[in-house]
Amino acid sequence: MRTVSVRYIVAVVLSLLLWQPLSGQCFPIHPDLAVDHAFRQGERLTYIIHYKWLGIRTDVGTAEVVLQDGGMRDGRRLLHPVASGSTYKFWDAFFKVRDLYESMFYEDSVRPVYFHRDIHEGKYTIQNFYDWDDSTHAISARVIRKGGAVDTVLPGHECTFDLLTLFYNARNMDLEALEQGVNQPVSFAIDEEIFDIYFRYIGREEKKIPGIGKFRTLKFAAKVVAGEVFTGEQEMYIWVSDDMNRVPLLFESPILVGSVYGRLSGWEHLRYPLEECKVVKHKK
Repeated sequence: MRTVSVRYIVAVVLSLLLWQPLSGQCFPIHPDLAVDHAFRQGERLTYIIHYKWLGIRTDVGTAEVVLQDGGMRDGRRLLHPVASGSTYKFWDAFFKVRDLYESMFYEDSVRPVYFHRDIHEGKYTIQNFYDWDDSTHAISARVIRKGGAVDTVLPGHECTFDLLTLFYNARNMDLEALEQGVNQPVSFAIDEEIFDIYFRYIGREEKKIPGIGKFRTLKFAAKVVAGEVFTGEQEMYIWVSDDMNRVPLLFESPILVGSVYGRLSGWEHLRYPLEECKVVKHKK
């Protein structure tokens, strides 16, 4: 069995919630999150990746996203998210994964400054280095593969994000402004391309998250990017905490062979108590 390609999972999960320009913004910002965002420095989210195919049901790896201090640039504070994904040692013998994503963004505007990813999946390797122009939003990109390096400029705009900055920016969204059941476009840059997919808000749902309990959630669907894992015809489903943290709690998607699931297994230094959206059974 070949394990799941982490780069496609991360790409979709981190980019589900982008809204296109509205009144000069990339998406409507919740008024309570405009200054004090849905996240804060020190936040750490840990996920377990699970694979299902025929009679096989097994955890194959982990992923972690940590938000660190990024220093200062032109008098403005930067935040530095780092995301990593890896297979467990047992699965390394079948298909070893060691993936790293890093970004820098302005804390006030949640706009990207720098992005780097370093991917090692089996025999496949690739690196991205992006630098944003604050005035034109153009992206100076360097992409390194085994065959050599490619330098290019991607024609970004004010709503072009890297995956990590997109993940944090979108968590500030005013979800009440979304029309239920309507496809909304998503755009992000990776490698030498800018991808356009969509997401759709389905509605509120109480969802059991294995290992941590039942939570009030907001359910979304998203079209995935065709590649080595997805055909491009499937949709991924994701459940986000129905609170001011907007933390992805669970996602699932069919893939070329079987299905992949990811579930939140640990968290630290959230801005708001996650337990407040947990469903508690009251004794009669």
